[in-house]
Amino acid sequence: MLDRFLPRALVLMAVAACIAGCSNPLVDTISVSPTSQTIAVGQQFQFTATGSVGHGSNHPSSTSNITDQVTWTSSLPSVATINATGLATAVGSGSTTITATINGYTGVLSATATLSVTGSTSIGTVTGITAVTVIPGSQSVTSPGQTSQFIAIGTATTGATVDITNQVAWTSSSVQIATIGGNTGLATAIGQGSVTITALYNNPNGGSVVAGTATFTVASGTTEQFKSVEIIPGSQSVSASGQTGQFLALATLGSNGLEEDVTNSSSITWLSSIPTIATVSSGQASGNGLVTGVSQGDTTITAELANQDGSIVSNSASVTVTLTPAPEPLLSLTIIPGSITVDNLQDTGQFLAIGTYSVSPTVRDLTNSVAWQSTEPNIFPVNTNTSGTANPGADAGVVTAVGTGSAVIVAEATDPTTGSIQTASATFNCPLILPTATTAGSCYPGSEAPALLSTLTVYNEGLNTTDWLVTASSATDTPDVLHCGPGSVTAGLGGSVCVASYPSPTGTAGVISVVLTAQDTGAAFGGWSDNCLPSDANGNILTAPPFYTAAGPNYCVVYLTTNDTVGAIFN
Repeated sequence: MLDRFLPRALVLMAVAACIAGCSNPLVDTISVSPTSQTIAVGQQFQFTATGSVGHGSNHPSSTSNITDQVTWTSSLPSVATINATGLATAVGSGSTTITATINGYTGVLSATATLSVTGSTSIGTVTGITAVTVIPGSQSVTSPGQTSQFIAIGTATTGATVDITNQVAWTSSSVQIATIGGNTGLATAIGQGSVTITALYNNPNGGSVVAGTATFTVASGTTEQFKSVEIIPGSQSVSASGQTGQFLALATLGSNGLEEDVTNSSSITWLSSIPTIATVSSGQASGNGLVTGVSQGDTTITAELANQDGSIVSNSASVTVTLTPAPEPLLSLTIIPGSITVDNLQDTGQFLAIGTYSVSPTVRDLTNSVAWQSTEPNIFPVNTNTSGTANPGADAGVVTAVGTGSAVIVAEATDPTTGSIQTASATFNCPLILPTATTAGSCYPGSEAPALLSTLTVYNEGLNTTDWLVTASSATDTPDVLHCGPGSVTAGLGGSVCVASYPSPTGTAGVISVVLTAQDTGAAFGGWSDNCLPSDANGNILTAPPFYTAAGPNYCVVYLTTNDTVGAIFN
């Protein structure tokens, strides 16, 4: 009889023992502490979950830390995210509910807390940014035209974190695949592929440059297509005695307007409408677009460029062939060197244009008599003589790197005797390479030689991110050219950070002062950073309070003896 009931008794004893002494019994209730918390964008906070056990007659009531046993969630990840250990990271301003969930004694149990996130932490309170993290580390979209927002979080020497999304220089490794707002971090898909997104922060007052990267992938779409092709020059005149003339083909990409030299591309075909008058070279590894006069008359030269989707863009130029031989024909034009690469913004490079003639002197320097062009005149402007006449003292052919990337530099020479035109091209590069502990880098913001320009950067030190505005005069004292802040009503001139360049002063007598004006756009003004002296509207320094009012307008003067960063506090 005892043997029959012995197994059941042993089971009941084991269950009772577990109720009385198991080390991890199911909890009856849970709580999250604190129940509410406020942090700034970019900051982190640790939440704690506590479980209570009280069931079972032989089990005393107890509490324990179950932070790493619950499942953590955030109702609005765009405001704050939270990881598996309860560490919350503030992403954007607003309020979100933090929830901890666990399987308890009576079923699924949960507890909540409220996390409020304010605007960006003041960069003026940290002593320097030592690292930049781009979040998220990778994003992908399905098709061109879609966008994704990246955020840059800086880590200061104190260990504090700060949202510097609008204070870094954003770049994309390939604008044919995706572009990104220079100071917004908003990426836009252009074509299929994957790019590296870089956030570059230049610590003020000669500090170090730090960077963070992320990956942006466009899952579908087509390779960037060319929308048009241009032939340079539009017309030429050559002699039937076999004189030659060079045409160049520059193609324009559809979405971003970038130009590319496709003269010798395998996708281009050169055609002459009447080859018995003039021929044109095509289908070669190099030397395409070269016209040779055969007999008197007129012919049309056409360049047909095939896109990868099968579409074709084309353009034409005219050639007149004369019977009169040129007494001194310009046979060819060459640019030397064929390529120049500089390391710093504002660096320059000198190209020379060398012409080859049929009579002595057969080689001549035409640098200051040819017309120079740049395919990126706003980024890599090239000096030229507008008159097109020889001027030995001119500085034609000098290219300046205002930004990063590359451009095709074109020289166009016209023979004064025959009217024939020769062209040649070269490339100018200023590649963006981020500095590291072992490499100097090149062409990154702040790489300019100090003797060239001083840079004034204005940003908001306060929490208001919607309607503040600071204006300043340009380097030529044109008022209100520099607009900084989302309160700007002028299209395209808003933004949380603005940067302006001014000629560097020479000596104490050459100190440059810039007057900044804080506009009243609904935000209460809280003061200037310590390197901008409160003044009146005319730039006269104020010596007694009040130095500013909440409604404004308020003024201050910054003396540009070096690169300066000026903060304005809006609450």
